Amino acid sequence: MPKPIRDGAGPRHVAVIMDGNGRWAQRRGRPRLFGHHAGAKRVREIVEACPDVGVKYLTIFAFSTENWKRTQSEVAGLMSLFRRYITKEARGLKEENVQVRFIGDRVKLDNKLIKLMDELELLTSNCTGVNLTIAINYGGRDEVARATKRLAQDVAAGKLDPNEVNEETLPKYLDTCVLPDPDLVIRTSGEARISNFLLWQSAYAEYEFIDTLWPDFGAEEFSRLVNAYGTRERRYGGVKA
Repeated sequence: MPKPIRDGAGPRHVAVIMDGNGRWAQRRGRPRLFGHHAGAKRVREIVEACPDVGVKYLTIFAFSTENWKRTQSEVAGLMSLFRRYITKEARGLKEENVQVRFIGDRVKLDNKLIKLMDELELLTSNCTGVNLTIAINYGGRDEVARATKRLAQDVAAGKLDPNEVNEETLPKYLDTCVLPDPDLVIRTSGEARISNFLLWQSAYAEYEFIDTLWPDFGAEEFSRLVNAYGTRERRYGGVKA
């Protein structure tokens, strides 16, 4: 059972780069997709742990704009996994009062997957528990580029005064416009890089880079990291008096 933390001390929004599925499988002599399936099962455990540790928003990095460079068989397997996951988990997420959103550019995704994503968002749109955001075909630079294009179109159409554009304007055009910025970003598998994930939103996030491979990452370790966040001093560029 995850250990609760005192009110207001923990992160409200946690984002996770779920890395290490392929290596987890290869260490067991199994194909990489075996690891991806094992990793998908971990998502439910972490979602269920969120209320106990005070996390209201959970954003997970499922597939990046760069992941199309992987082998055709792995990409096809991942897309099939996403379709199966949504179909299998939809009812349970609804019953657990989890609101699901997807971020990323949907243009390259197949129509069946897009339809399932739309249906799950609609099904859970009135849920008031944990907000689960799944990033598929997502890249931070791509997101900013798409947001900037929409902003420029509004300027060209006379809907937005360019002289009034500031750092509070662009977030309104990002995929995450309805979400608060992440307080804590966790990356599993021992890699210490952010991999183009939530670049704008994570400007003042705290980071945890851990060695655990994603299929081995459970509620207890999640709770430990969330609790550790409460011990950090966050000054946002200022100096403590």
